Amino acid sequence: MQEDTSVTAVAHVIQLAVAPVFLLSGIGAILAVMTNRLARIVDRGRAVKAELRSATDPALVSELSALSRRARLIGRSITLCTTTALLICAVIVVLFVGAFLGVDTSTLVALLFIAAMLAFFWGLTTFLREIFLATAYIHIGLEQVPTPTNDPADGSARR
Repeated sequence: MQEDTSVTAVAHVIQLAVAPVFLLSGIGAILAVMTNRLARIVDRGRAVKAELRSATDPALVSELSALSRRARLIGRSITLCTTTALLICAVIVVLFVGAFLGVDTSTLVALLFIAAMLAFFWGLTTFLREIFLATAYIHIGLEQVPTPTNDPADGSARR
């Protein structure tokens, strides 16, 4: 009968640990997106730095500065989301340790989970800041778009 109770307790802990495990897989997917963005930022930064060696264009210096800031933001975001994953792992460990030792770990689990969600919130906020910075510097094809002018001959604005 004791073995039945132990198996039931472990099964219950596994049920409790399933939600954090799914959360870990979601965090892993977000981390993959973030590391991909960081790789693209680094690649673009290297290309801009190579262009700067041959010419001193103020626009390139400005872009390199923005890329540097974006890299710092995305690095901070990756750190915070990785911290979230580690805290979620700690939640799972504490759940199992508490079940095996027969100790009430509900307060510690709640505190770790709150800390994880705060780190995740902060990480996503930092990620959003990086996205805003990236979109603020987008100039795709703008140099090729003609500016609107008024043509008195036809009375309309051309583009």
